[in-house]
Amino acid sequence: MDLALIFSQTLVFFLLMDPVGNIPIFISVLKKLPPKRMQFVIVRELTFSLAAIILFYFIGEWLMKFLGVNDYTLRISGGIILFLIALKMIFNDAEEKNEKDSAQEPFIVPLAIPLVAGPAILSAVMITGQTATGHSTTLIAITLAWAISTLILLSSSFLQKKLKEKGLHACEKLMGLVLILLSVQMFLDGVKLFTCTCKV
Repeated sequence: MDLALIFSQTLVFFLLMDPVGNIPIFISVLKKLPPKRMQFVIVRELTFSLAAIILFYFIGEWLMKFLGVNDYTLRISGGIILFLIALKMIFNDAEEKNEKDSAQEPFIVPLAIPLVAGPAILSAVMITGQTATGHSTTLIAITLAWAISTLILLSSSFLQKKLKEKGLHACEKLMGLVLILLSVQMFLDGVKLFTCTCKV
């Protein structure tokens, strides 16, 4: 088992789930619920998100073949999506996030999908599903990233008190910078694959 690969994939999936960046939204949407109910809803929504991510991981290759999408197309488009997500993480307006409020208990939307299981993470797992030599490594990485994200979101109230609003947004911007590097690399891999395909 390649521990380095597990670590790198876990980092990518964790950044794409963006639990730190989602803390203000989770708190805003769930703030009217009792603490115990809030914890239950977070676990439930994160479970839905994990199911969606694993589903896309397994059906991604079939879906791409059905749609007639090439590997390099998926990599290039995935890199662009990740880049846009990263820009949003870096330049996001804190006030805009905190404006989202709801008196009703959310169900799947918007917390599970698209906040945690968004287009970026779904694209990434589909790409990984096409290139992975074995499923166990990627599934471990997905589960680890999900477990860490779940723990962070379950501690959202505590983290908000400790880090304050500026601290949370500083962490989100740092994650965005790392994600930009990963997105550019994914884009370049797609271009390289396209170039090699054209030469054949």
